[in-house]
Amino acid sequence: MSREITGLSSMATRQLLAELSDHLRHSHGAQVRFESDGGVEVARRVRDGAEGDLLVLAENAMAGLEGAGLLVGGTLRPLWVSQVVAAVPEGSPLPALASESDLRAALLAARRIAYSTGPSGTALVELTARLGLAAELAPQLVQAPPGVPAGSLLASGGAELAFQQHSELMDLPGVVVVGPLPGDTAISTTFSGGVLAPSTEPVRAAGVLDLFEAEELWATARAKGMRAVRDLG
Repeated sequence: MSREITGLSSMATRQLLAELSDHLRHSHGAQVRFESDGGVEVARRVRDGAEGDLLVLAENAMAGLEGAGLLVGGTLRPLWVSQVVAAVPEGSPLPALASESDLRAALLAARRIAYSTGPSGTALVELTARLGLAAELAPQLVQAPPGVPAGSLLASGGAELAFQQHSELMDLPGVVVVGPLPGDTAISTTFSGGVLAPSTEPVRAAGVLDLFEAEELWATARAKGMRAVRDLG
């Protein structure tokens, strides 16, 4: 029997990869299992020589790892696009997000704003600077620990507004997703997959990535707050 294909991923794709792996196991007989952690931590582990077959992270992180020779050449590909959304604690008034002025008002009204250590967090901090609010909002920003959803700070009372990938906020108890950021302030992240250089099954691992791109799985990605890159074409 062929051994299990293993992978590493960030928390943003954890639930999606679990469902896709379960589908491949039942429909294709492919044994696939992913371990998920904060994206920064996963990238560090890969640089430190972590073993495995597949890696799924934000495209910028993946490009850096590919450039360092840590992925099998020619296997890197974009898989899914995720929108960053705003969320509030359950029972709180929903702020308007129809325009940039609405977003500015929501940011300025929140006493504590949660964001992540991942690409969505970086993009949010950059957005506050672009809006000319970096200095004013700095005391209100609360960064969630690596691997911890920013939305968990909403449920615990540690924040009044949170921004993160839709996939990480949509199913959290005590959290209500308001929606994506408006117009030119919208933030999206593309998650890419590739075969890890230490893999002893690179052909089989690349075949799993092929299956992840199949049209039959696009609806699964949408249900988990993402869109398949091919679905967007």
